[in-house]
Amino acid sequence: MVAKAFTRAAAVFVASAVGALSIPEPATAQDVSYYEVPKGDGPHDVAPAPDGTVWYTGQRAGVLGRLDPKTGNVDRIKLGEESAPHGVVIGPDGAPWVTDGGLNAILRVDPNTREVKRWPLPPKNDGANLNTAAFDGRGRIWFTGQSGIFGRLDPKTEEMKVWDAPRGTGPYGITATSSAL
Repeated sequence: MVAKAFTRAAAVFVASAVGALSIPEPATAQDVSYYEVPKGDGPHDVAPAPDGTVWYTGQRAGVLGRLDPKTGNVDRIKLGEESAPHGVVIGPDGAPWVTDGGLNAILRVDPNTREVKRWPLPPKNDGANLNTAAFDGRGRIWFTGQSGIFGRLDPKTEEMKVWDAPRGTGPYGITATSSAL
């Protein structure tokens, strides 16, 4: 219901900005579906995949979950000792990419084989407190860490760059614009 309410509020704002008004109907109880995930997972972020499944980070359990809304089945992938995944986004390659604060790394999970590939941040950036990431138009993944960093991983070259945030601690999330080439 919150998502539908936000959508309605966003539609009003956008409509008033462009001079048109088309407001979607508010959500009803029939519009909302609930799915059980394993107790203790501590879900944090979700990302819908092109195949209709939904990936989620199980922050407390150190897992990446994959929910099939058609069946309600959940598959879980262990991400590693001390994993505490925060964000998940679907990359241009169709795979889920995870920011993992416990591992202090960017992860890619192969949706078919479930293989987990890890790109750790440089040791000087230990404890970055990673958040949700975003891909740019070149296929690079950008991320922030609340400890006061932002960074970029180029999966093609495996080059990772990390910079200090201009205003210090606090960056939480990032997005790419159409000009982010």
